[in-house]
Amino acid sequence: MGKKRFTVTSALLYANGPIHLGHLAGAYLPADIYVRYQKLKGHDVAFICGSDEHGAAITIQAKKEGVTPKQIVDKYHELNKKSFENFGIDFDIYDRTSSQEHHETAQEVFKDLYDAKKFIKKENKQFYDIENKQFLADRYIIGECPRCGADEAYGDQCEKCGSTLSPQELINPKSSISGNTPILKETSHWFLPMQKHEEWLKTWINEGMIEGNITHNPSKWKSQVIGQCNSWLDSGLKERSMTRDLDWGVKVPIENSEGKVLYVWLDAPIGYITATKKFAKKNNLNWEKYWKNNESELIHFIGKDNIVFHCIIFPIILKELGDYNLPTNVPANEFLNLEGKKLSTSKNWAIWLHEYLIDFKNQQDTLRYVLSSTSPENKDTDFTWKDFQARNNNELVAIFGNFINRVVVLTNKYWDGIVPKQNNLTKNDKLVLNSITDSTNNIGKSIEEFKLREGLNEVMNLARTGNKYLAENEPWKTKKTDEQRTETVLNIALQISAALAFVCEPYLPFTAKKLKNLLNLVHHDWDEINSDIMKEGDKINQHEHLFQKIDDEKIVEQLQKLNS
Repeated sequence: MGKKRFTVTSALLYANGPIHLGHLAGAYLPADIYVRYQKLKGHDVAFICGSDEHGAAITIQAKKEGVTPKQIVDKYHELNKKSFENFGIDFDIYDRTSSQEHHETAQEVFKDLYDAKKFIKKENKQFYDIENKQFLADRYIIGECPRCGADEAYGDQCEKCGSTLSPQELINPKSSISGNTPILKETSHWFLPMQKHEEWLKTWINEGMIEGNITHNPSKWKSQVIGQCNSWLDSGLKERSMTRDLDWGVKVPIENSEGKVLYVWLDAPIGYITATKKFAKKNNLNWEKYWKNNESELIHFIGKDNIVFHCIIFPIILKELGDYNLPTNVPANEFLNLEGKKLSTSKNWAIWLHEYLIDFKNQQDTLRYVLSSTSPENKDTDFTWKDFQARNNNELVAIFGNFINRVVVLTNKYWDGIVPKQNNLTKNDKLVLNSITDSTNNIGKSIEEFKLREGLNEVMNLARTGNKYLAENEPWKTKKTDEQRTETVLNIALQISAALAFVCEPYLPFTAKKLKNLLNLVHHDWDEINSDIMKEGDKINQHEHLFQKIDDEKIVEQLQKLNS
């Protein structure tokens, strides 16, 4: 199979606070696993992300902290960028939408659409805070959700039921700035007439076709993603304002638009394009081949609350621009809960990544493993500290780590770290060696189909195969009675160990690096992983533990911290 090209995006992270585990499980860790795998396959991948630094959420946080919006985005951009790096999320670029380059790109997109008469200018009434003398963006308005009755739903979304809302749908709306009931005041904005796009969107989402041309395979999309899109389409799309009355954001680049900025959900996805331009420039590449080439695949990793923006609004924009690719997949994840309750940043019911990296030094892969094992791929899942401890101790330490430990210790003990030769093979030996190729293929297939939990389980099954093989053949006993058989058994165990070093890399990059150093392995592409990586006479290093056991005291500390 020839080499492919992918543009993979993770949702731009709002720079109004730190990263928590819900963010990681939804849009960032799954994307990183997928990208690492595709790069190991030798494909050309641009992995794009960054900070979303505009919108009302930023200005609200700035007011809370008594600083400027710029101070907020500078603070959290740096914190989150460093946290991602330390956790092993390997973006090709982590950009920010406050950059001059992004403002220019976003304004250019808006102007192109405006000049092509893709927007409709409308006078309408919007909520206005008299006390603060300003129009209220969606996030500045809170009230009762008309769908589920929850208090403190926002003017654009209810975080309890996930419904997308408009401010005037809220019951008993209040200004989140003053707490007063806002008035409706006349203003003007530029609207995207989404209803004009319903027919082609239905065909594209459900059949994977535009104007008779195949764009993607809908059977490979998650059912909940297609279901949510169809729910929107069946309800009928409405005009949506692409501008806001705010003083923070990308200024609308046309006459008579003072005090207006681009709607953050127009601005933010364009950030993917800006970031790709900067990535390409830095690497002497043509950015257009990632966005305007039929041989490139565009894949958006997001949480389920962002489906409508990436599957309906942004595709409309891309299609209206004329020559851009539409996404071939949007593998949105469901939500991660915490200790049986919904994550809430306002109530501090969250686990923050930068704090985890301090509290569990050099244990990035434990968290990567647990989040991947419990990934909310098709339904909401729950993270608990007890489960975190159990999966680390009973799986990573007791299965994966134990197998590698035994193989390395025995090889150093019996053959001074030299890989022994492979002698006569039994039927079972051949089956075990064949399982290496089978496992590699199965892991790859699972990742390609966005079934990341399944792929990780296959990795652990290979480690289980190794443990079972050692237990059945007992080389520590046969060493005294059958030297040649012992050589063969340890050679095969080393082949499994080497394969594990490569197949675990998308999920556990820090472990993969340690294991490769331990076994003195050179780089192999994914398609080169086989049952003959370790050669007779190769030298391995002395043993070091791949994983650390986590004691009860550590877990109690985290639970106390969470409940404090």
